[in-house]
Amino acid sequence: MRISALGKIVVCLTVAVLMAPLLQAQFQGRVEGTVTDKDGNPLSKVQVTIVSQRTASVFFEVMTDRQGRFRQIGLHPGYYQVSFIKDGFMTVSTEIRVSIAGEEKLTVALETADQLIAKGLSEADNRFMQGNKLYADQKYAEAVAAYEEAVALTDTNWGYFLNLGLAYRKADRPDDALCAFRKALELNPKSYSANKELGEMLALGGDFEAAKPHYEKAVELSPDDPDAHYNLGACLVNIGESEKALEHFLKTIELDPQYADAYYRAGTALIGLNRIEDAVANLEKFLEVAPDHAQAGIARQILQAIKK
Repeated sequence: MRISALGKIVVCLTVAVLMAPLLQAQFQGRVEGTVTDKDGNPLSKVQVTIVSQRTASVFFEVMTDRQGRFRQIGLHPGYYQVSFIKDGFMTVSTEIRVSIAGEEKLTVALETADQLIAKGLSEADNRFMQGNKLYADQKYAEAVAAYEEAVALTDTNWGYFLNLGLAYRKADRPDDALCAFRKALELNPKSYSANKELGEMLALGGDFEAAKPHYEKAVELSPDDPDAHYNLGACLVNIGESEKALEHFLKTIELDPQYADAYYRAGTALIGLNRIEDAVANLEKFLEVAPDHAQAGIARQILQAIKK
């Protein structure tokens, strides 16, 4: 049986529509887990909030079932702050990294809180979620106010300070952002996001020496994260450690062969180390991966000069 040209188009479109959810699922991850009390009894109706550390405008909310279980799918790769909230219990927050099509599993035990503390925590959580919604609507000044109210009610949640720092930065308050990120790191020294954000704020202020240990810690916490290696490499360039920087740019490329900026940075670092042949290879790869990049014109000029 022959299929007409129109029929072929319809068939192709149908296949594309059917494949889209499969392709989307392939590149998205999920998180699931169980929440109990300190004695191991499952807790139902625990509010689980999952907030992207890349941008607080991406967040999810789910509830645990009767067995204390929860599940959220459709998470893009990256870091997320996961908080567990229930009246009468102390809020717990943790950080997870979701990889492509990855699955993170969590087991969390909540401790009870007395009535006064529980009321304060509940109000703080409400302000925090209000801040997330305002941030998502790009109302950064209002988000700052909501987050500030949250940390005024409880100053022990590192995630509140992290998001407050993000909102301060968007509101063009870099000094306040720096203080908020410092507090987030003080409360959670093993947070990749707190180290990364603090390092970034210090670097933006030109204090690359102070930024370096935080970028190094981010690499230690997440050695297979290309962004962590790239950020450290860029920092090292600014303090004259080009050879060490090159190692991290090359590691970035190893982890993500499409990371255009890493090819450009590696190419320019190689020129400084007089490894011209390798520099040419990296700059040419940069142009292949990102021909319309903002630095593409400069890369072409460099190639033209060193090839003469």
